[in-house]
Amino acid sequence: MILEPIAKPNPTNTVFTGKYVRQALSRETYPGDFDSIPEAGEAVRGDQALTWHALDSKLWDVRLFDFAQALGKPKYGVVFWMVTIIDSPREMKNVRLAVGSNSASRWWLNGEVAVELFDDRRMVVDDVLSDRVTLRKGRNVIRGAVINGPGLSDFCLRLLDESGAPIRDLEINFGPSRRPA
Repeated sequence: MILEPIAKPNPTNTVFTGKYVRQALSRETYPGDFDSIPEAGEAVRGDQALTWHALDSKLWDVRLFDFAQALGKPKYGVVFWMVTIIDSPREMKNVRLAVGSNSASRWWLNGEVAVELFDDRRMVVDDVLSDRVTLRKGRNVIRGAVINGPGLSDFCLRLLDESGAPIRDLEINFGPSRRPA
């Protein structure tokens, strides 16, 4: 699930320090109830009327710039919020979230910050690895936010097992009670 971009004017990406990103991308700035799972078409009310969209990315990266452009929404000076549900067939310890983003981003696993990427950066596969975390058996929620000033915006994320290999037996869900078609 991706929320339409939220206006957050930034004339340059050089402001994306750790302190700035932590304040701009936090539970407090999340549009709505941070612990709820949005559904496709769900509207968020606030300074702007925004809608959640289900996106099944067939590529290895999610091109947020293209997403915004396709909707006729702002592409620069924005924040994108994402939520997905990962169903794990078993508890998995010593897992890492491997993330790349253009520009800065923050990522939560089951409500806890797992990965933070600061500064003006290009999206690189596996750019930053989380500390070792545990995937629960069953439902796990990954929530992320990418902030962008001028320029392109995209991200990639995958889960790696204890040996650093991609975990392939996970199921991705598109909402609180629906499974993908």
